[in-house]
Amino acid sequence: MTGGSSPASLLAMWTDWSVHLAMAPDKQLALAQTARDHWLGWMTYVMQGCPEHPDTLPILPQKTDRRFRDESWEKSPFAALAQGFLLAEDFWDKATTDVPGLDPAHDRAMTFVMRQLLDSVAPSNFVATNPEVLARTVQTGGANLQHGFTRWLRDQQAKRQTTNTARVGTDVATTPGEVVFRNHLIELIQYAPTTDMVYPEPILIVPAWIMKYYILDLSPANSLVRYLTENGFTVFMISWRNPDSGDAALGMQDYLDQGPRAAFDYIAASTGAGKIHTAGYCLGGTLLSMTAAAMARDGDDRLASMTLLAAQTDFSEPGELSLFINESQVSFLEDVMQAQGYLDAEQMMSAFQMMRSNDLIWSQMIRSYLLDDDEIPMNDLMAWNADSTRMPAKMHAEYLRHMFLHNDLAGGRYSVDGHTVSLRDIRVPVFGVGTETDHIAPWKSVFKIHNLCHADVTFTLTNGGHNAGILSEPGHKRRHFHIHTTRDADKTMDPDDWVATATQQEGSWWPEWTAWLAGLSGVPAPAPKITKSLAPAPGTYVMME
Repeated sequence: MTGGSSPASLLAMWTDWSVHLAMAPDKQLALAQTARDHWLGWMTYVMQGCPEHPDTLPILPQKTDRRFRDESWEKSPFAALAQGFLLAEDFWDKATTDVPGLDPAHDRAMTFVMRQLLDSVAPSNFVATNPEVLARTVQTGGANLQHGFTRWLRDQQAKRQTTNTARVGTDVATTPGEVVFRNHLIELIQYAPTTDMVYPEPILIVPAWIMKYYILDLSPANSLVRYLTENGFTVFMISWRNPDSGDAALGMQDYLDQGPRAAFDYIAASTGAGKIHTAGYCLGGTLLSMTAAAMARDGDDRLASMTLLAAQTDFSEPGELSLFINESQVSFLEDVMQAQGYLDAEQMMSAFQMMRSNDLIWSQMIRSYLLDDDEIPMNDLMAWNADSTRMPAKMHAEYLRHMFLHNDLAGGRYSVDGHTVSLRDIRVPVFGVGTETDHIAPWKSVFKIHNLCHADVTFTLTNGGHNAGILSEPGHKRRHFHIHTTRDADKTMDPDDWVATATQQEGSWWPEWTAWLAGLSGVPAPAPKITKSLAPAPGTYVMME
């Protein structure tokens, strides 16, 4: 009934906001003045006949707001509706922001909740108040609404708005390779070399287990794995098992032991490599940083470098995902997960969608159910996004508590094997990648690795979001990035100073990363053959529903 949200947490937030607002006469007066100004501005605009010139608008929509971009919204009475809604949004943004005495976490959460509530009642969401929908309805004689309703019924039955028609191993995850190692949690894929000579240091990629691994091996033209093999690297990839209720007791220690540690041991033994490059994506990068810290603590020097792709190690400013992660919410989720043994994909995906509800929820519903636009063809990234996974109860609870609630890893309080680890023990070169519009791992949060390890850090800030920014294959249009290397002795600049110092380049950041890896690698040698195979890539775990 609550959609996975703690009622106690929501009630505490609403109470904190309303009581403090009631005790803040200056804030009330400022809001009354805002309401007056907005009302007078809107009335003047309407009485003038809703002129189309931008200088006459009471308020301009944000650059990222696409709801009212169609020229039909510039005509009366729809222009008046759009302007009234935007003014209401502005008022409630001010009403839920900077309330004296309000807990900062509740301040941010109230602003977020109010934005979600207003998004749901935007005039663009309804037939009678959306000029685009009305025009389409007249044009088709109502067929768009009939078809949209049929599509809605189908989607409700399927419990998803897209159908994954891409075939894993045929359309996506197609880079040739073999599963060379398997335990309960992972299959380790070794990819076939495509060059006669390869660098002696293999690369181990640790993806997040919140989704399937092949985000980094999509279609052949959009595969980071294929790009690495074409540039002379031996690549190993972890493919995580999709857990079920029987895996409820698996924790972060299990993921570390059966994941990166087991992969390290196999790669070192099978290839004879003394050093191994590593790369971790999102949650996989967080796990990789724990592994690197434990290796440094224990004197294990097999790590050649560490790359963090949109991965956080300091969760003091983790972005909107943390707005509702508090003791009440985590305890509530623990109760939910105890009953079913895991956090399912529907619960996770809804949280990510709410952070960009205009783009990921309402605009898609308008296109599919009201405008009856042709369904967007399933591309490789959409296919991956529809192929979701689950999270074991114990692991997810530990992750939320130790990272989001207590920030133990950055604080040097996180334990591996019963003893604490410190990221400051990490001495190997680090390559970090942040993306400009990341709403899951904000780049300024990813940037914090600079002050957490004693290592030279090469950091790249690329345009795009959490996924699209990482999938930046050479030749992709409208790509650019900033890059700068900060030496261990000089790591004092903040993110804004870093941007002013960094060099901006056009194109993909992938060539810069492979050049960085090559500079830390030995002399290329003849490519080894894969001598062991448990199954051809992409393996069996990725097929688990």
